[in-house]
Amino acid sequence: MDVFQHVNHARMVTLLEEARIPWLFEEGRPTSALRSGCVLADLRVRYRGQLRHEDTPLDIAMWIEQLRAVDFTVGYEVRANGAAPDSPPAVLATTQLAAFDIDTQRLRRLTDPERDYLTEWMDK
Repeated sequence: MDVFQHVNHARMVTLLEEARIPWLFEEGRPTSALRSGCVLADLRVRYRGQLRHEDTPLDIAMWIEQLRAVDFTVGYEVRANGAAPDSPPAVLATTQLAAFDIDTQRLRRLTDPERDYLTEWMDK
């Protein structure tokens, strides 16, 4: 929380990352190989309301907004703990992530299993 009594931007970006990591990179998931090669290409955060310490733990909904050959965009809605899922989110965000080959230092194509897993989470 910052001097204005709400969760600040740097902490919000960290919370988005902490929500994303187990969903995409946990062992056994088809996307777990991205742990060793994935770069953040874009980040957008829009604040629609403030979140305070007493609103935690926050509820973060995630889905895939866009899926392309080498990258994908994750959408987020962040609400105070216990807020109705259909209530307006306090934060809307997106992160564009690209598959990356560390050895060649180049982007790589997503594998079929990675694409299939991500497709399951597409916003339909």
